[in-house]
Amino acid sequence: MVLLIHHPISPYSRKIRILMSEKRMLFVLREEEPWNLSQDLFKINPAGSLPVFLFDGNVIAGNYAITEFLEEAGADVRLLPKDVKLRAEIRRLTEWFDDKFYREVYKNIVYEKVIRRFALGKAPDSRILKTGLNNLAFHMEYVDWLAERRNYLGGDEFSLADITAAAHLSVIDYLGDISWDGYKNAKLWYSKIKSRPSFKDILKDNIKGILPAKHYANLDF
Repeated sequence: MVLLIHHPISPYSRKIRILMSEKRMLFVLREEEPWNLSQDLFKINPAGSLPVFLFDGNVIAGNYAITEFLEEAGADVRLLPKDVKLRAEIRRLTEWFDDKFYREVYKNIVYEKVIRRFALGKAPDSRILKTGLNNLAFHMEYVDWLAERRNYLGGDEFSLADITAAAHLSVIDYLGDISWDGYKNAKLWYSKIKSRPSFKDILKDNIKGILPAKHYANLDF
């Protein structure tokens, strides 16, 4: 049995779920709250981070380790191209969202709106939220620019870059903080991603205590 320990607020967890679905893997999910991780989680992943991937008694922890394992093990469906230059571009964009977007947008918006609330019982800091939303506008302009020039973010073909970007953006979209009408190319690209079978369970996600934006699950938004 393949088990993924995850939480829907974690973009890295969403990324791995989409990746496994694209590779047509069967898996079971178990939730752990990032702000209240169990001792069992720390026993199998001392880093105390999500997601954690378990199969046949083996444990793989960490976004990058799981991603590379799945890409190498699930060779029937490749999400990194063979061409080394294209592969470098896909990895650059993947890092952009997993690192830059996460630091500049996710940590300023999601931490304030969700994790700070549940972990500390405190209201968001409006100054930090404003910083996150300003950073979000910059990132959305970049996604829009890429989507205008390419069929998918990394090039002509759907890839790990699209999965990673959509995983991160979907969390922000759940909270209703993306004004899609201002980014028509990004919106068209995201509608293509939302229409993929691998994304359907992401659109069913429910973060306890927080309702999704009304348009969140709509393919025509």
